[in-house]
Amino acid sequence: MVHQANAPDLPAIRRRLLAWYRKHKRDLPWRRTEDPYRIWISEIMLQQTRVAAVLPYYARFLARFPDVQALAEAEEQDLLAAWAGLGYYSRARNLQKAARNIVELGEFPRDHASLGELPGVGDYTAAAVASIAFGLPHAVLDGNVARVLSRLAPELGDIKSDAVRKRLRALAEALLDGKRPGEFNQALMELGATVCVPMRPLCESCPIRQSCEARKQGLENQLPVRGARPSADRRARKLLVIEQAGKVLFWQRPAESSRLAKFWELPDREQLPDAKVTDYAGTFRHTIVNTTYFVEVCRATIGSRPNGFQWLAKSSLEDVPVSTAAKKALALLRAQSAAVSRRSGVP
Repeated sequence: MVHQANAPDLPAIRRRLLAWYRKHKRDLPWRRTEDPYRIWISEIMLQQTRVAAVLPYYARFLARFPDVQALAEAEEQDLLAAWAGLGYYSRARNLQKAARNIVELGEFPRDHASLGELPGVGDYTAAAVASIAFGLPHAVLDGNVARVLSRLAPELGDIKSDAVRKRLRALAEALLDGKRPGEFNQALMELGATVCVPMRPLCESCPIRQSCEARKQGLENQLPVRGARPSADRRARKLLVIEQAGKVLFWQRPAESSRLAKFWELPDREQLPDAKVTDYAGTFRHTIVNTTYFVEVCRATIGSRPNGFQWLAKSSLEDVPVSTAAKKALALLRAQSAAVSRRSGVP
């Protein structure tokens, strides 16, 4: 429920927030354009992914697929290779489906309803693109915004519940600056990302702290309220790196795979029981949603290529979609080889 408090001074909040944003906003590439294609790409990439992780992918992706036509015509393996490492690969596939829809339409959709019909575009993304690219008055409600509003209200219910989301959405729409919706939405998201952070919010740096009921009541570190998280699952894996004449042995996940469809993987030890392990390279941790894998990496040899496996040239691995776990394993081997070379004095 929303705790009873004085009605916030919405015009004052808008003024203070916009003034703060213009002075303190981060210089991000998608903020330097009004191209809906580039704004849309950034919003899809930023779903459940940190800005720092997105930045290098954003530049490379646009260099490879500079417009909607290029994205629509891309080979799936090229698309997945460009996305490899960002995770949630259905986003990339939906991007291409949406690009093909846009090409058929003949132009980029310019209203919230039409944007929302594109594959992979939900209410938040439609509102973000509509407001930022086209100046339309649609409020966004992502995780950062929900956290800011839950403290501003304050909202004492579970932020994951439908009823709470409905109340926060109503507050977001009431607060929206109709004259500058895109800038205001970005300001609210920026505040959540850099000041009104999940743990120990930087209240003294907040431009709207005078209006924040959570701060007044000493609840800023207790809000938002979240339901219990599912318990983490821990699993062990052993990956084999089998090399031969500048090539590495891989297998490809089938197209119907529920995870990482068509991505290339290194073999697990259980897949090749006849392989001979020759060297231990090290371990790393790899987390997927609520499952954490503790991965042991070993060099190995094998007599002949088993059915269902292929040799991929090391020089071509940047051009095909290789799983993040496989990339981490190969990076571990490269680091081990470099350390051995340094110790032996090999330049």
